[in-house]
Amino acid sequence: QNARLKAQLAARHKRQCRLDNFRIDNVKIVNLLKDKQISKLVVSCLYLAEGGKKRSGSLCFGNSDPGIIKLFLYTLRKTYNVDELKFRCTLQCRADQDVKKLEAFWQKTTNINFKQFYHAQIDKRSIGKTTKKKDYKGVCRIDYLDGKVFDEIMVIGKVICLEC
Repeated sequence: QNARLKAQLAARHKRQCRLDNFRIDNVKIVNLLKDKQISKLVVSCLYLAEGGKKRSGSLCFGNSDPGIIKLFLYTLRKTYNVDELKFRCTLQCRADQDVKKLEAFWQKTTNINFKQFYHAQIDKRSIGKTTKKKDYKGVCRIDYLDGKVFDEIMVIGKVICLEC
């Protein structure tokens, strides 16, 4: 049993060292996002993975990971001359969560004016069930009301898919 515990600790340490080396090797990759074309590629790939594909005259992007939401908004804002008034936000959460706290969290994360938030959508399937992940902040759905941006991102996605 002692040997197993030592092996687990050694494996954790080895993995942590590997992760630290990856971080050191790739920390400067963020600087590439300063290039508008690379930001355009990133926002398009994110949208292809997590965005709505139905033609509705606007972008619709949602995720529960604040980092992904921040990256999407950063690259969208970096790539396009966005009108901040065209953003809308909807929080999709569980019934046992504090909607006001979650909305404050996502407002701070997105830097979108609280007046542009729609009413939260509570998942009716979660009524009477407790959220197991304590740090779960629900899903933040971002709508950007601009059909031209949607069209360009979808065309970029098709170009990428055809060329690969």
